Amino acid sequence: MFITLEGPEGSGKTSHIPYLVEYLREQGHVVFPTREPGGTSISEQVRDILHDLKNAEMHPRTETLLYQAARAQIVEQVIQPRLTAGEIVISDRYFDSTIAYQGYGHQQNLDEVRALVKYATGGLTPDLTILLDLEVEIGLKRKTQNEMEWNRMDAYTVEFHKRVRAGYLEMVKAEPKRWVVVNSDQKWESVQEELKRVIVGRLQVTG
Repeated sequence: MFITLEGPEGSGKTSHIPYLVEYLREQGHVVFPTREPGGTSISEQVRDILHDLKNAEMHPRTETLLYQAARAQIVEQVIQPRLTAGEIVISDRYFDSTIAYQGYGHQQNLDEVRALVKYATGGLTPDLTILLDLEVEIGLKRKTQNEMEWNRMDAYTVEFHKRVRAGYLEMVKAEPKRWVVVNSDQKWESVQEELKRVIVGRLQVTG
């Protein structure tokens, strides 16, 4: 099974994944965690370029293409082989981030962005995508208060991030069978338990 966690900045995706992986392994599953952009040597180098605050002049099309380059590499080198081997892959972001950020956020042509995504992924779609949803202002405040990484994407305007969140919610409406929304504006432990419940429930259905 291919599971992805999505959400606006500060939604808590990264902090939850290690605990979800540990829990699923305790249940006897073979689980591999990864992240986007990143997950391979090549993709991590692209991540550094994309997130570097010094690259503020980067054009949205350049940004979009770089994300697809990193994504194509991890799909072919890591994600697809592990899925073929019967493993569970959990990714911190995947192509829905591109639709949300580079599509809705930058207000680029969504059909063109989706075509690039399909090419980069070879059509590989997650079995389950969980949106950790919360108000944009709360998420950005979390990142600054908790001294989390502040990268070039975080530095976009609040209006940009609001378009990103709205984009996510539109995608949920379009594919309700693939998406599950979890309110991340609650205690971390409550979010973690809800994530476990959602994932285990889906595994039972597919297994």
